[in-house]
Amino acid sequence: MRAPRTLANLDEADNGDHLCQVLDRSEDVVDRSRAFVADAASHGDKAVIVGPPFEEAHEFATLVLDPARLEGSLLAAVRREAANADRQGFRSLRVLHHATPGGSGAHGTELLRSELELEEFAADTGALVVCAYNGADWDPPDLRRIACVHPHHLGSQPLSPAFRMYRTEKEGWMVSGIVDSDGAAAFATIMCTLLAQRAAVRLLCHDLEFLDAAGMTALADVARYLPDRKIILEGTNETVRLAWNLSGFATPDVPVVMTP
Repeated sequence: MRAPRTLANLDEADNGDHLCQVLDRSEDVVDRSRAFVADAASHGDKAVIVGPPFEEAHEFATLVLDPARLEGSLLAAVRREAANADRQGFRSLRVLHHATPGGSGAHGTELLRSELELEEFAADTGALVVCAYNGADWDPPDLRRIACVHPHHLGSQPLSPAFRMYRTEKEGWMVSGIVDSDGAAAFATIMCTLLAQRAAVRLLCHDLEFLDAAGMTALADVARYLPDRKIILEGTNETVRLAWNLSGFATPDVPVVMTP
C-alpha cells in the first residue's frame, strides 16, 4: 500500500511515488533536470521533463514537454510516454514537472486537477513523478493546497497540509488529517474531479480526524451537485459520523454513505 513519507533524495524513491518538492532560489532548473535524467538512466528508466523550454534541453537526450504547447492534456502526454517507454524496453518512466505560475493551467482548480491526475497516473502505471515548485514563486497557502494530493515529499522541509488525499487502492482514495475551512475548496475540487470520472468514489477515512462545518458543507454540496453519483466514506470515526448527522446532512438528497 502506498503511504505518505518524506524522502531525503531520489535514491529513496520507489516506482509509483508522486513527490512534491519546494525549491529555494539557489536551485537551478537546468542542474536539477540534468541530475534527474542521469538518475533515471542509472536505473534503466526513461526520463521526461515537463516545463518551459530552455536552451540546454538538447544536452539531456531526453524528451522535454512544454505544457503551453501540448496537444491535449498533460495526463495524455505522460500516459503516451509511459506506453512508449514500455515498448522501448525501459524499466519505467520518470517525470520531472517544473510547475510555474505563468504556465498553462497553473492557477487554482486547474492546477489541482492536473496534480490529481498525475497522482492517479503514478499509482496506476508505477511511474515516478516529481513535481518541483520554486518556493519564491508561490504563496504558502497555494503550496499547501498543491501538497494535499502528493503522498510523498522530497527534501528536508516538508509542507504540512491540513488534509492529504491520495490513491491507495484501485478504486480507493485515502483521506487523512482535517478538512477545515482552509482546505474545503480544495477538497470540493478533488471530489468534483473524481466524481466526474466515475459513478462512485470510495474514500478510506481511517486517518481522517475531522470534517468541520466548511468541510461537511463542501462534501454535501458536491454530492447534491452530482446526485446520480455516490460517495462512500469507509472507516470514519464516531466524531465524524455524529457531526455529519447532527448537522443535518444525513438525508436522502445527499448521496453520501459513512461507515465505521
